[in-house]
Amino acid sequence: MATPHNEAERGQIAESILLPGDPLRAKFIAENFLENARCFNRVRNMLGYTGLYKGKRISVMGTGMGCPSIGIYSHELIHEYGVKRLIRVGSCGSIQESVKVGELVMAVGACTDGSYAHQYGLPGTYSATASYGLLEAAVKAARAGGHSFTAGNVLSSDLFYTETPEWKQWAAMGVLAIEMESFALYCNAARAGVDALGIFTVSDSIVTGEALPAEERQTGFTDMMETALEAAVSFTE
Repeated sequence: MATPHNEAERGQIAESILLPGDPLRAKFIAENFLENARCFNRVRNMLGYTGLYKGKRISVMGTGMGCPSIGIYSHELIHEYGVKRLIRVGSCGSIQESVKVGELVMAVGACTDGSYAHQYGLPGTYSATASYGLLEAAVKAARAGGHSFTAGNVLSSDLFYTETPEWKQWAAMGVLAIEMESFALYCNAARAGVDALGIFTVSDSIVTGEALPAEERQTGFTDMMETALEAAVSFTE
């Protein structure tokens, strides 16, 4: 039952999945955290794997960058492959001085400067939010692991390079950090009645200019990965 973007057959993808943007991060998670991991997708090099974490089936798959890309992959995972719990894992840029590089951010809600929700024809502004059960499980896992985190609103921006410092206006509204995908994921999940959550490692601070090196962005986010896996496995039979 392959789709244009996923060659997996029905049953090869678990009901709980982690979604990093970088397919090589998906490969890293599969090789370092999952047992008996098997690759189910190589289309466009967007690698996907299913294996066991603490004896329970968990999948991980790259999604690329931006709302359009994760919108495609999450839609197919939900509607074609029966995925019920989707946890976005990735990096974000802090826009609050109190949110430090290396800490975790859990996206309770996601704002956007894009038009993804226009497709629903809503008569107002949609508030895209995480699923409380997954969020609660992630908070519990982070606390148990002793991982520093904060939870709140993020901005899913269509822009990585910008001409104006618009982040300051979002920061003034209490937004914690900027990433590029959660809004679309939360919309797709809400529309389909499934669960979604975004967990991020702060890779850089727009406020202070501090940043993690590229290699650590790919392989060094173990606190985030462990927190997401623990949250996912708590719902997996």
